[in-house]
Parts: sequence; structure tokens; C-alpha cells
Amino acid sequence: MGTSNEDPYEMDSKTEVGSSSSEDGPRPDESSWGEPRAVYEHTATAHLQEMSRVLSQHSQRSRRGSQYDIESASHKRKGSVEVPAEEENWLENRLLEYTENKKKHRHPDKALGITFRDLSITGVSADSVLGTTVLSALDIVDHIQTARRPKPSKTIIHPVSGQVAAGEMLLVLGRPGSGCTSLLKVLANRRESFKDVYGEVTYAGMDHKEAGRYRGQIVINSEEELHFPTLTVGQTMDFALALKTPRLRFPGVTSDEFNQILKETILKMFAISHTTDTKVGNEYIRGVSGGERKRVSISEVVATRATCMCWDNSTRGLDASTALDYTKCLRILTDIMKSTNIVTLYQAGNKIYELFDKIMVLDGGRTIFFGPQPLARPYFEEMGFVCAPGANVADFLTGVTVKSEREVRPGYTVPDNAEEFEQRWLQSEIYRQQMQEMENRDNDPGLKEEALKEFKMAAVAEKAKRTPKLEPYTASLGKQIKACTTRQFQLMWGDKASIMMKQGSTVIQALIAGSLFYNLPPDTSGLFTRGGALFFAFLYNALLGMTEVTESFVGRPVMIKHSQFAFYRPSVLAIAQVVTDIPVLLFQLTHFSLVIYFMVGLKMNAGNFFIFYFVLFCGTMCMTAFFRMIGALSGTFDGASKVAGLGLTALIMYNGYLISKPSMHPWLSWIFWIDPIHYGYEALMVNEFHNMKFPCVGISLTPRGPSYLNSQYQGCGVPGAQEGSLVVDGDEYLALSFEYYHVHLWRNVGILLGFWALFLVLTMIGMERQKDIRAGASLVFRRPGPWFVRKLKHLFAKKAPVIDEKSNGTKLIQNKAVFTWDNLCYTVNVPGGTRQLLDDVKGWVKPGQLTALMGSSGAGKTTLLDVLAQRKDFGVITGEILIDGRPPNVSFQRSAGYCEQLDIHESTATVREALEFSALLRQPRTVSEADKLAYVEVIIDLLEMRDIEHALIGTPGAGLTVEQRKRLTIGVELAAKPEIVIFLDEPTSGLDGQSAFSTLRFMRKLAEAGQSVLCTIHQPSQSLFAQFDNLLLLARGGKTVYFGETGEKSQTLNSYFARHGAPCPADANPAEHMIDVVSGHSSQGRDWNQIWLESPEYQAVCAELKAMKQDLLSREPSTSEDQHEFAMPLWYQCKLVAKRTSVALYRNNDYISNKYMLHIASALFNGFTFWQIGDKVQDLQNVLFTVFNFIFVSPGVINQLQPLFLSRRDIFEAREKKSKMYSWKAFVFGLIVAEIPYLILCGILYFVCWYYTVGFPNKAGIAGAIVFQMVLFEFLYTGIGQFISAYAPNEYFASLTTPLLMGTLVSFCGVLVPYDGIQPFWRYWMYYLDPFNYLMGGLLVLPLWDKKVHCAKEELARFLPPVNQTCGTYLSTFIGEFGGYVVDPEMKAPGVCEVCKYSKGSDYLKTINLSKEMYGWRDIGITALFCVTSYCMVFLLMKLRSKKTKSAKAAE
Repeated sequence: MGTSNEDPYEMDSKTEVGSSSSEDGPRPDESSWGEPRAVYEHTATAHLQEMSRVLSQHSQRSRRGSQYDIESASHKRKGSVEVPAEEENWLENRLLEYTENKKKHRHPDKALGITFRDLSITGVSADSVLGTTVLSALDIVDHIQTARRPKPSKTIIHPVSGQVAAGEMLLVLGRPGSGCTSLLKVLANRRESFKDVYGEVTYAGMDHKEAGRYRGQIVINSEEELHFPTLTVGQTMDFALALKTPRLRFPGVTSDEFNQILKETILKMFAISHTTDTKVGNEYIRGVSGGERKRVSISEVVATRATCMCWDNSTRGLDASTALDYTKCLRILTDIMKSTNIVTLYQAGNKIYELFDKIMVLDGGRTIFFGPQPLARPYFEEMGFVCAPGANVADFLTGVTVKSEREVRPGYTVPDNAEEFEQRWLQSEIYRQQMQEMENRDNDPGLKEEALKEFKMAAVAEKAKRTPKLEPYTASLGKQIKACTTRQFQLMWGDKASIMMKQGSTVIQALIAGSLFYNLPPDTSGLFTRGGALFFAFLYNALLGMTEVTESFVGRPVMIKHSQFAFYRPSVLAIAQVVTDIPVLLFQLTHFSLVIYFMVGLKMNAGNFFIFYFVLFCGTMCMTAFFRMIGALSGTFDGASKVAGLGLTALIMYNGYLISKPSMHPWLSWIFWIDPIHYGYEALMVNEFHNMKFPCVGISLTPRGPSYLNSQYQGCGVPGAQEGSLVVDGDEYLALSFEYYHVHLWRNVGILLGFWALFLVLTMIGMERQKDIRAGASLVFRRPGPWFVRKLKHLFAKKAPVIDEKSNGTKLIQNKAVFTWDNLCYTVNVPGGTRQLLDDVKGWVKPGQLTALMGSSGAGKTTLLDVLAQRKDFGVITGEILIDGRPPNVSFQRSAGYCEQLDIHESTATVREALEFSALLRQPRTVSEADKLAYVEVIIDLLEMRDIEHALIGTPGAGLTVEQRKRLTIGVELAAKPEIVIFLDEPTSGLDGQSAFSTLRFMRKLAEAGQSVLCTIHQPSQSLFAQFDNLLLLARGGKTVYFGETGEKSQTLNSYFARHGAPCPADANPAEHMIDVVSGHSSQGRDWNQIWLESPEYQAVCAELKAMKQDLLSREPSTSEDQHEFAMPLWYQCKLVAKRTSVALYRNNDYISNKYMLHIASALFNGFTFWQIGDKVQDLQNVLFTVFNFIFVSPGVINQLQPLFLSRRDIFEAREKKSKMYSWKAFVFGLIVAEIPYLILCGILYFVCWYYTVGFPNKAGIAGAIVFQMVLFEFLYTGIGQFISAYAPNEYFASLTTPLLMGTLVSFCGVLVPYDGIQPFWRYWMYYLDPFNYLMGGLLVLPLWDKKVHCAKEELARFLPPVNQTCGTYLSTFIGEFGGYVVDPEMKAPGVCEVCKYSKGSDYLKTINLSKEMYGWRDIGITALFCVTSYCMVFLLMKLRSKKTKSAKAAE
């Protein structure tokens, strides 16, 4: 027995564990330290025996001394192991052995209690605010008043005191808005989202600042599921465990083996071992089920091995049995490890409630009870409240604050509000006892100091040796980088389609660019295009880095969560991303460089090629880091997109290609020196042009033609050419034209690397500063329009529909259809074969019946609803789904209501607008619009949403609450007046007990009114379960366990299970009992599906179903024979969808203002860069480039447009398309039409800010044509961005496709390569199919055609004229054919002729294939045709995508 000399708390790997035994077992107050024993002890209960068997054999081997069998450990990981029954009590012996060993080595306890005294929390008051609109953003007076007005504060938690000792569990109860989540956040030391926190919170004596150094030991599990959806469950857990591996482990077990054993234990403990290789998924990516995803979140928190854990509604989405198992796990963790657990739960069953030590009840942020769990119910009963027999005590405790729900004994006076409840509590004996207990513990500082000392020693001892003691992280910096890097590669591999798209697009772009610049001539005709090829090579790879802006926001919530768990420093993620970048970019640039370098015909020298490759690599790394830095330093995606767009515009313009250094104006030329693209482009240029000689040919040669063949009397009009020489030196050309020098090559490489390092450091700083500052939920109401808009609305407002309660009451929602399904099976393809999710399910729903669909998580409840509602678009469905004994017709999907588990809505719409939209589009066309709107009024009143009818739906945290969103989801389906059946998927999930009961009571009303309702439900209380008439119970694999009536007080159901050996105890909740029997710990391994198939009840169901179908076929169908796929005609759909989308854009001020600001800033930047362009030859090129620069406003706008398009498409495809609300044609039409006014304004704004600053002609005809062409371009690139989005599977894919397409269009528009330089293969078709070609023509011809040109001195061609001839005589033929002018036509030898190759703009335009003035208007017209074509592509690609999703196969 020995310990390491380095650390007295580290157990040597060869230490033999002592053995001892006790018949008494472990005492509850004894705790283990340091190890993840909490999880092992979880597995020791009778409910988790299988895991105990696996771990027991590991423990048995560890007790054999140094002969620990590692091979056997790896063997156990292959599956469950059967062991003799006598080994099932291994836990008691193992705990005593471990405790004795711990004491022998003086290992300290890692335990923390939490004490809070007079704790109060305040935040910014935001109960209800007005949403912003495009016009409200322009209200400067309102902005000034708002800025001067102090932000009102709101007290979220009023002074509250209490104590949770180590080894205790506290259940915090309260209705939504009571402050439960806020209290948990502060107790978990997460204070960032609150304005002020007063009072004292201590952790075994540490204040919150000191406790911040141990944030990995004090964690909170939020209600949201924050994961990377493309990672598998196993990868997610591997990452968490790798960063929390303690230095002290079981003897002889390496860190990898330890983590593997622990992962298997946790996954088995929460019954998700089967999901190890399944993606976590999210709303739009297929993965594990919602309940399984919740258990992944729980498993991740357990993997932190924290001492204090707060759990915010962590049973949401779990079935009753799983929720109980989870709470039992917490109980064992608390008892064995002496951890501290604080939990908020909704709809907690009595078995769950009884597992807690203490209860806190909040109402309106005030404490109305805090004390031992056994005293909570009697406290309120003595006050006069009645707790019904069998009721959930937790629901009773929260229900006492709801006047409509509580029951008071006669003769008792009870509190009416939170203040009165609080006063009763402060005057109670229990309150005094709790305060006295706190005082007694505080008066024993020695005990507290000893506990704190042991905790700190334990926290330090479990850290890796290289981890600083003052940091909260367990893993060393190197291990953090390794884990994050591994995860980055896994994320890339999990989204293989995007990776393949990125590499494929790079190869395609290289081939296109290589063929465009193919085999450039080594003379002056290739000078400009050679620079263009290098510019394109650098720019394209830099543009690919823009995807990092989007990626930084996608992963940010997960990064913040992991930082709070102390998994890794956020800055480590930046390093891991760089490490991941290197091999990916090396591969990407290898095939890109090999293609483009040799196809273009750059210097055939190995040294020059590898310099080219290295500079590209450094530049791409630098620009990737630049965009990543913008994302890290920005608070919002819109803000980041704006900065990225403007930054990219500036960097492209001032790199020296679009405007050369000598032509830059002094007020903005400083950008040239801080532009990383400039340094990379200069390095590429000098590498290529150094020591090259370019013969002067083509238009560079003056004069030229058959009459001028004597080179003695010719000159070269290219900078760098010497008088009397027809050869241009490459170095001279770069020096005179760009001020580029070869000596700067390696200096520039160093500067690029310096920029990369700077951007990396700033990214790390930005990531370290990112915090979770989300405040509590607030209602956002629709902002009234300006006074004149309100006046117009008042004048033209339609009269409100009159609500006739008799005609529009509950009888409007009746139906008579009987919905049946028989032998229903559903199979999907999975890696390695197929998986059956539904197995021979049968049943029915009749009018007036409320049927529950229940089962454990993953049993196929949601799958069955999707199949019944015809919402599946993949897999194979067999069996019968009938309505009144007949197959569903084309209108079934819109005639049946389906309330999905995920509340998907248009966030900018109000509650009323969402309901009216559903009613107008889904109710039959035979119903008048007035009746539809009148029915909406009924729904608003039935759902009790009158007070929030004008509230914007918003997003969680900035809009409706979870309960309000759930009610709206139900309302949207009811507004459609479903004629057949209403499907509801977990309508009570995430609701408190009172809200859940209200929802079920409303569903009960629907059933009583004649509606057919089929509803999945999790964790129903006894009172909730009693609302249902029938039950369909499923086991894993979609196998039926029971279908039939529940009976009065569930007697029919209970008698069925009692007959088969599973009676329901008198005090048990039948809903919880049956789930536990079927799939929980009471199943005893029995096949309940087989029991059902052999039961008389099953035979009765089959017989009744057969008779029912025959009877229904003999009668007339009760549903109308509506053969319309959509309720309303297409024109009406287009009108309503366009209206909704227009309103959504009007309320999306961030999107519109960013669009405007990007245009204004880009236009001003462009205009002042090319300020008042002169009349030199270089100025003609400047005109070309200032027009060309207008194109680059499009990437930034498209980058903002595409996520918005895709989010709306997700809403359409996830809910509105499947419910046949409207056609994809109306969807596309609405998106196109809504953008039109803003696009026109954007074009005008750019024109006003740019046209006059560059000095273009003031003629109205020219200016009008230019502004028209600019507006057309707004439509053109918007159509391009939308048709890419229409078919792209996700945002990342769209962000990769856009540079590929835009790069191709930019390449062939005649700017980078003039018309004559384009290879014949492309010249005669691609050039003419490129819309940007006609854009450039429409913007160039009219302002340039008649512009006079005066050459600068360095632009003149100089040469001697022939003897006895004047310059004018000698050059007359040349001037007549090619244009230009002679400075002094009378000059004779020995004087020098000075010739300018252009005399007016038309001479220049003819060199770029714009030979006639009418081409300007021609190109404007063709641009307009391309606008129409781009929008047609949006319709076409959306159609192809819509057709692709209809791939489900239904077997006959």
C-alpha cells in the first residue's frame, strides 16, 4: 500500500485496494470522493441491476490486487454480462472498501453545501415591449427619448433565505414566471443575465466570486437541448468524459478505459445505450427522439462529476418511468457522493416528490414555503387548502396560488396573493426553525472551514498535473486542444455533404478559372489577365472563409454551455479550429493550385510554384481567421454579417488590383497598409513577374496594323516600357503600375502570418468574453404604425365580424368521421439494414372520444402520429388507414389537425395573425371569409388568449412563453376547423401542472363537443390521466401492449394488468404504473406485446375493428367529398402568403436595416475611393472597376438573405406544407414579392450615394438608365441567392454554393479577362450567358461613350517618326482605324511622337466588346430578362425540392 511521492492524494496505479465487509452496508452520510462513484452507485439500485452486474465484475477484479484484468474489462464493453446473483450486492462491500481506503490515504471529501441569505434578483423590466419595425427604426425622437429614459427594473426574486446541505436534494416548485429558473441560475453562480443580485450566496463559506474558480463543480442543466446535432451520442459523451477525467482512478485502469466504462455506465443508466452511434439531431436533422435527447443532456451533466448540480425542468419530454428513474439516480448520487442537487420540475409525480429532502415553493418571486419535504403538504393543509386523494402533491403546492384551481375548506381564510402567502410563511414556526438551523450551522466555523479545505484539496487533486490550481478546468491545456480538435474533425465528418461540396466546388472553380485564363501569353496582352488570374486565386479561397461567420454563431450556445461546465477554455476552441484548418486547407489548396497554376501557365519553376502555394495557404488561413474573428467579436449574426460585408468590400478594393496604389486618394489609402489581401496579392504578383520580359503586342503597340511593320517607328504604351524598346520589364511594370517590389515578397509573408496571429488572438479574446446573457421571457407586442398609417387603416378598416355564439360555438368543431388504422407497420432504412419502428398497430378514434397514446421514450408514439397524419416523407408504410372505412382523399392532410411537439411558428406574426392565417387558408373555400374570422374569435376566447392576441410570437425568451406557444399551436390547428381528427403530440410537455390540466380540460371540451382527439402524453398525473376515454399503449419497437377503454378511475386498465400479474397499488398513479410495468423495472423481462396478442381483449379489438369497417362502408361517408388538395385557390394563397411575408420583413428591422446600411456604406466607400474620376487612360480603368465594385455588394446581402429564406423554408416544410396550408408556389411568390420595395429602395440609395461622388454625367437620360440598371441588379442577385437557398439542404451548403456561382459569373463578365482574352471554348457561350456581362455593359456604355480622354505623361507611347514625315501624317491611318490622338501632329524627327491610344471613351469600350452606343440599352433589357430568369429558377428549384421530399413508399 503506498502513495505517489508527487501528490499525497494521488493513488498509485499499483496500489492494492484493501478489503473489508459489513452487514450494515454504507451509511447515508458517508461519501466517496473524487471518483465518478456517483454514477456507479446509481447503477446499484434494483432498477439498474444490469449495469451493476457489469461494474461488479470490474470491481471484483480490482479487489484481486495488482492482477487487474484489463483484457476482461475491454471484453465487458462488448455487451452485458451475466453474473451470479450473489454478486449483485457488490456495491455495499465495494463502498466500504473504498471508504476505508480513502480514510487510510487521507483523501478529502468533495462536498459543498449552499447557503443563501436575503437573496434577491433584479432584471430589466421587460414584461411587455413593443417590437421594432422598419419605420420605427427611423423614429429618431423615440430613440432619443428611449436612450434618455432609465431602464426600469423588475424584482424577479424577492428576498429569500435557505440552505441546502451537502447530501441534500431541494425541489423548487412554482408556476411559470415565479422565478424558479432565475433562482437556479444564481445558485449555480450564473449571474450574467441579471441586472443586480443582492444578498449573500455562499458555498461552504466561499462567496460567489471565489466560487467562480470552481465553476466546473457548480453547474446547471438548462431546459434547452444544446448539442451539435451531427455528432453521435457516443461522440458527445466521449468529449465530455475526456475533459473531466480525474487524475485519481481505479487501480490499473487507464484514462481511456476509465472513460469507456463510465460512458457505458451512464448510457445504460439512462437507457440510451442503443443510441451510441446515432446522431443527436435537432428539429431539422434526424437523430434520437426528443426524450432521448433530453437524457443525453442529463448524461452530459452527470459526466461533469460536479459537486453542486442544478436541474431546470430536466424531465421535460421524459415518460413517467424514465423521469422517476432519473430522479432516483439523483437521489443515489446525492446520498453516496454527498453532492448537492437543486431541481425544478413540472408535473412531478408523488414518487418523484418523495425522493427530495427539502421543498421550496415560489409565487411571483416570493417564497411561500421552504423546509423539509414531509412538512410541505401539512403546512398548506393546516392553512385551509384541500389536497385531493391521489393528487400530485407537487401540483397541489403550486395550485394553492391559483384561485380557479385550489380548493379551500369551509370556514378558512386563505391568502389571496403572493405577498399574503409570504407574510404567512415569515410568521410560521417552520420558517423560524429553518432560520435557526442555518444559524446553528453558521455558528460552527470550524466545521465549515474543514469542509471547504477538503473540497479545495479534492478539487485540486483531481486536476491534471499541468492544469493550474486556480483554474476551474480538470484537463490540461494540451488535452483540451486535443479533445476540441478531435471534435472539430468529427463535426466535419458528420456533415460529409458540406465537406464534399466545399472540395468539389473548389475543384470546379479551379477548372473554370484555369480554362478562363488558359495558357496566358507571355507578352503584354497577358499582363492584365495574369494579374487577374492571381487576384482570383487569392480572392476565391479568401471568400470561402466567409462561412466562418455563420459557423461561429451555430456553435456558440454549445461553447458557452461547455465553458460553464469547465470542459475547456473558450479560446482553446479557436486553437482547435486552426489545427483543423491546416490539413483541410492543405488538401483544398493542393488540388486548387495544381489545377489553376499549370492551366493558366504561370512560371514553370518549382520554386515559384511552391511560393505561390505557400502564399495562398498563408492568405487563406489569414482570411479564415479574419472572418472567424468577426463572428467571435460580434454579438449578433446580423451585426457580424454587416461587418463582414463591409470589411470584405474594403479589403477587396484596397488590395491594389481594383485601384492601384498611385490612384488612391489620401483619405482612404491607409486601408491599403492594413489590408492582408494586399500583402498576399503583392507577394503573388512579384513572385510571378520578377525577372520576366513581356514583348509589346496588340493594343499595347502604337501604331499597329499592316502599314506599321517597322518596329523602329513604334512605341509601347505600357508602364515599364522604355523609349525605343518594345519589351516591358515585369519588375518595372509592377513598380510603376502598383508600387509592388520583389524585395517585399518574404516581408509580406511575414506580415500575413502576423495578421493571422493577430486575428487568432482577437478571436480567442472574443470567445473568452462571450457569455450567456439571455434574460427571462418577455412579451413583444405589435408596434402601431405611424399616425398617417393608423389613419388610413381606420378609414379603410373592415367591420369586425359579428360573433354569433350560437352558430360559431362549439358545434362548429364537431365531426362525425371515424378514423381507423389496421396492421400498420413502418420501416426505415438504417446503416446496415432496416429498422421497424411500428409493428402491426391497430386501433381507432371515434367522435367524442379522447384517446391517449402512451409508451416509454422511443416507443414510437410520435412516429405513429406522423404516419397516421401522413407526415412521413421517407420509409415504407404498410397497412390500412381509413376514414369512415374508406382511404383518405387528397384533402386529408389539411382536414386533420396535427399539433406537433415542436411549436414551430412564424416569429414575427402576432397570435391573432397566426390564427387568422390558418383559418383563411385551411377552412373550406365554401366558408365565407367573415365566418372564418368569426371562428377565430371563438378560438381566441376558448384558449383564453384575448390578452395576448396582439403579441408577437417571437422566439423562446423574447416572445410567448412555452405554455402560450403550446396553446397557440393547438389554436392554429383548431382554427382550421378539422373535420376528421385532431392529433396532438405531447401538448402538456414543458407545462406546469395547472397549465397541463387546463390544456387537458380544453381537449376534454373538444371531445365532448364531438371532436375526435388522439394525443400522446408524458408523465400524466392521476387527474390528467382520468380525462382520457381510451388508451393505446406502445412498447419499444412500436409494438402494441394495450388498446381499449381506461374505465372509471382506470379500473378497466388496472384489471387487465392485474390479471397478468402486475396489479396497480392503491396509492399509485395508473399511468406511471403501466409504463413501469411495460418498459420499466417492473416488466420482469416479460413480453407484454405477446401477452396482448394472446389476450381476449386483443381478439375483441380485432373483431370490433372488422365489424366497424364493414358498418362504415355500408353508410354514407360523414366527411365532405372535397377533392381540392388545398382549401383555397392559388391566387388567394399567393395574396395571403405575400401579405404575411411582407409584414414579417417590415417587422424584421435588423434584416432591412442591415441591407440598407450595407448599400449606403458600400456606395459611399466606393464613391469616395473613386472620387471624381478624371479623364486619363487609367481613369477609364477606374470607371470599369468602380462599376465592377458594385457587384460586390451582393455577397454580403446574400449572406443575410439566405438564412432568412432557409428559416422560412424550414417552417413551411416542417408544418405548413405537411398540413396542406398553401402551395410551394405561393411560398416562393410571397418571398419574392415581399422583397420588391426594399430592393428598389436599395438600388436608389446606392445610386444616390455613389453616382455623383464618382463624377458621372449629370444628364437625366444617362442617370435614369443607370439607376434603372442598378435596381435590376438588386433583383438579379436576390433571385440568385434565393434559388440557391431554394434547393440547398442547409445554410452551410448555401454559403458554399454562393461563392462558386458568384465567382464564376464574375470571372466571365469581361472584367478580369477582356472579351478577346477569353478562351474560345467559353467566349462564344459562357460570356453571353453571364448576366454580369450585361450588367457591366448597361452601366459602362452610357456614361463613358462620349467621354473625352487626355493621357497622362506616363501613359503616352513615345517613338521616332520616319524621316521627313510628321507624327500626324505617319499616324493618320492608325488614328482613323483605332482612335486616339497625337499630342503634337506637326512633330518631326528627331523629335519624338507622343501618342495617346484613346481619344474618347468609345475607343476604350470597343476594346472590351462594347462597340456601339446602343449596346447600353440593349444590355439593360437583357439584364431585365435575366432577372425574370433568376426568379423562374427559384420556382423551378423549389419545385424539384418539393418533388424530392415526397418519397415515402406505401405498400399495397
